[in-house]
Amino acid sequence: MPDIGNVLLEIRGLSRSFPGVKALDAVDFTLRRGEIHALMGENGAGKSTLIKVLTGVHKKNSGSIKLEGKGFEASSPMDAASKGISTVYQEINLLPNLSVAENIFIGRQPMKGFNIDWKAINMNAKKALVKLNLEIDVTLPLSSFSTAIQQMVAIARVIDIRAKILILDEPTSSLDMAECENLFKTMNRLKEEGMGIIFITHFLDQVYETSDRITVLRNGQFIGEYKTAELPRFRLISKMLGKELEQEMVSPGNTQGDTPARKEPFMTLNNVEKKGVLFPFDLEICEGEVVGLAGLLGSGRTEVAKLLFGINRPTGGTMEIDKRPVAVNSPRNAISHSIAFCPEDRKTEGIIPDLTVRENIVLPLQSCRGFFRGISRKEQEKITDHYIELLKIKVSNREQKAGTLSGGNQQKVILARWMAMNPRLLILDEPTRGIDVGAKAEIEKLIFRLREEGRSILFISSELEEIVHTCSRVAILKDRKKVGEISGENISEEKIMTTLAQEGTGERL
Repeated sequence: MPDIGNVLLEIRGLSRSFPGVKALDAVDFTLRRGEIHALMGENGAGKSTLIKVLTGVHKKNSGSIKLEGKGFEASSPMDAASKGISTVYQEINLLPNLSVAENIFIGRQPMKGFNIDWKAINMNAKKALVKLNLEIDVTLPLSSFSTAIQQMVAIARVIDIRAKILILDEPTSSLDMAECENLFKTMNRLKEEGMGIIFITHFLDQVYETSDRITVLRNGQFIGEYKTAELPRFRLISKMLGKELEQEMVSPGNTQGDTPARKEPFMTLNNVEKKGVLFPFDLEICEGEVVGLAGLLGSGRTEVAKLLFGINRPTGGTMEIDKRPVAVNSPRNAISHSIAFCPEDRKTEGIIPDLTVRENIVLPLQSCRGFFRGISRKEQEKITDHYIELLKIKVSNREQKAGTLSGGNQQKVILARWMAMNPRLLILDEPTRGIDVGAKAEIEKLIFRLREEGRSILFISSELEEIVHTCSRVAILKDRKKVGEISGENISEEKIMTTLAQEGTGERL
């Protein structure tokens, strides 16, 4: 039993049900003062539901919650924040049309008489961001900054409120290595000041780098609480999955004889550029090949993906498909060339939440066929059921709204959507971002299967381990410029990092 005097938050027997689903089943959780406590589990394990019950988004069905030894139940996230529990979510929940300073102090602006003290707001906002080693113009609209900076602003707002409990839900998913280090330093400082931090992440390295304890949930149930130092990684993964971890995956990049023979190029780029966005670069993607794009945040990886899919139009260079010149100047045009794109931001650019799983999967296929070649309901259901089974998409039925699925299952629906079109080139931008270990393994298996079928894959990931493990060739980007390319046995995290560390790539766009 924990030291009761040291307990900040105590949850016992917490249950919450939705129609047809028991999201939480008698879950226990204990958070102590001055502790970073990782909450781990697959998508659908109950992590988000637990946080939403704690912060007043959902009402509990049964169980008890105590904050500093007293009964606690928040009526809303604002009520929870007023009582000392603040949350930073993976999806930014600030107001992009307001300035950075306004977002940090919204609802608690310092006043000078009957007027808002703008000078004080801007000055205090700068001080709040300096704690995260971030210096930006706080008077500019939040929308003028990258997702990573917006995430840091959200964290700065919560830190400035001085909550008793800080909940970080995938806070590092859009941060680069330096920004992560700044965040971890801040977390440790707050921990030393007595704050309790609930840390939700799918990055195991970060869990072991920062957390003191780990609580594991699986299928809505409490599996156990462990001291981080006493729980080996393989045991953590096994507890999250509910089975022994299988060593099924083989790296095509590092295993001799495993990389398929280089085939004919599907796509070739020569000196392609987007003025103000990307420097001129060359790239070749062959049939049956997984090509990775590696680089730090802001290196230009997503910009390359959007250029290949016609979202951005190049301002120079040439593009060839099957050795014939082409101009991919729109997503519709890209699809006509058998190119598919799974975007990084599945919430706003990928999934259509109010449509069913079936409708999401068949939508682009129907669009390609046109108005006069409709897909019958029977064929739609056959296609949908095939990919639900193939990708192990966890749904109650094919007519479930896609927006109600977990993040990992939404990602699988997007993959199913494009696989139904049988594309020759599949662009995957951070396909495993924010999803659990099990879903990652299934997506990796799918990539290897598609490679064996002769499909071309462009794979973008912030996790170098994934790049090394998955790709047979890697193009390395830095400051929106291609600075190197490695293949086969030469692919390693060290080689990628060494290339990124080289000087002489600081030209301005």
